[in-house]
Amino acid sequence: MEHSSDLVYEGKLLHETSYPQRPERYEELEIDGVKIDFYDARNRVIHEIKKSDKIEVAHQWQVKYYIYILQRNGVTGVSGLLEYPMLRQTEKIELTEQDVNLIEEFVKDIDKIVSDDRCPSIINNKICKQCSYYEFCYVGENES
Repeated sequence: MEHSSDLVYEGKLLHETSYPQRPERYEELEIDGVKIDFYDARNRVIHEIKKSDKIEVAHQWQVKYYIYILQRNGVTGVSGLLEYPMLRQTEKIELTEQDVNLIEEFVKDIDKIVSDDRCPSIINNKICKQCSYYEFCYVGENES
C-alpha cells in the first residue's frame, strides 16, 4: 500500500530532482522486505533523503533499521547518511549495540500486534494523517 501513497510519490520526486546523479553512482537494494533507495556499496553508506523541513527521530530509526537489516545479512561496517535537501543539512547515522537491542524489541512488539486476532485501537493522533500506511488503520472509519 505504501508504494502508491502520495507521500511516497512526493519523496520519489524529491529524490529525482535533488540528486539526479544518484542512480548512476549508487544502487537500489531490496532485502528482507526493505527497499533502500541509494546504497554506496564501495563506502558502505546508506543515503536516505527526506522531504521534511524538520529533522525527526523516526528518520534516524529508519536508517538504523536499514543498517540492522544489512548487518543481519552479513554486510558489516555500514553507516547511514540522512539528507534533508529542504534544510540543506545532513546527519551521519551509526548503529550501536543498544540500538540493536531496541530494534529487536520493536520487532517483537510488531510481531505480537501482527499475529493478534484483533486490530489495535485507533489512536486518532494528528500525525497519523501524514503516514504512508494511514489506510491500514482508518479504512472504513469515519474521519473527524
